[in-house]
Amino acid sequence: MTRSVAVLGAGALGTTVAFDLAFEGEDVDGEDVDVTLFEAGSVADGSTGQAAGVCYNAFAEDVDAEVGARAIDRFRTFDDVGEFEFHESPYVWLARAGDEEREYAIREQLPRMQGHGVAAVRMESDELAQRFPSLATDDVAVAAVAGAAGYTTPSSYARTLAVLAKRQGAELRQHEPAAVATDPLAVNDEEFDDVVVATGAHTKQVLEGAGFRVAMKPYRVQAATYATEYDGPMAYDATDGFYLRPHADGVLAGNGTEEHEADPDDYDADANDGFADDLQDRVVERVPGVADARVTEAWAGLCTATPDRDPLLGRLAENLYVGTGFQGHGFMRAPALGETLAEQVLGTDDGIDAFDPTRFSGDEEFEVAEGMLVEER
Repeated sequence: MTRSVAVLGAGALGTTVAFDLAFEGEDVDGEDVDVTLFEAGSVADGSTGQAAGVCYNAFAEDVDAEVGARAIDRFRTFDDVGEFEFHESPYVWLARAGDEEREYAIREQLPRMQGHGVAAVRMESDELAQRFPSLATDDVAVAAVAGAAGYTTPSSYARTLAVLAKRQGAELRQHEPAAVATDPLAVNDEEFDDVVVATGAHTKQVLEGAGFRVAMKPYRVQAATYATEYDGPMAYDATDGFYLRPHADGVLAGNGTEEHEADPDDYDADANDGFADDLQDRVVERVPGVADARVTEAWAGLCTATPDRDPLLGRLAENLYVGTGFQGHGFMRAPALGETLAEQVLGTDDGIDAFDPTRFSGDEEFEVAEGMLVEER
């Protein structure tokens, strides 16, 4: 007996699911698994290709910390496989003097992270300056540093996993937009035993076409790269709301979150006029070398939001699975969450209860909220 599985979307999540299914090769009942990976465009040319590639496990909630740790482990496992490289780098998040709310949040959340096994420590301004001289720290009230972290080029991960999935027998169909039907379960009129929808910002549209509503909204984010020398860590300035990481050009930085729903078929993939210059004026407060740097690229991508800022991940209906709503943390958690989705399909894991996609009806009204926040939840 053979069990046929269609995975829709060849971004970081979909390629992970396809690889894990093909690698395992059979389900819990011993049936062989036949995997077909559909992609409307090319591998990683959607949200994954526009992601910043910042990866860490610094989460205060137990399930998030566990997922983050597993994802980092798997990034390390795939390092130097194919074109994928994972660059180890500490992750620093900080609050500025006078920002009492975020200073308190960092001080309160850090012990909870440590209690979940996250290797993170608190640093005051002077200690931070000694440890990371490339960062300006005079205005820092408190910072935390996580060691299990790093950065990469997200598209290289998805392309590598797609190649590995094919080597394990999966079929990759690029430039083939997928439409899902039920009764019987089918993709583009081809019947499958199971379907996994991991189509990023298009997930809501794909599922609506199959008669399912999900509480998810795509939203637009922006980033830019700057040509300068930088040998410091990844960092998130929680007070000013921007992140940065080392990049081949020097520094990659971003935020630019637009807190309203975007149309995944009609949004501007270029950064707003003036965005890169305005962000540069802010980043210079943390990395002085950015002051005279040339902007090498500026772009926009899409993230996905949910009412409670937790993902929708798992079984949506009989033999139909979904992964979406990652609030800007999708790429960094894809190795772990893709593995979880594959295990659900195979019957070896019940999934993560907190991320159950049926916890919402799909008719909820909610506002889009920035994903990278340091606050009490």
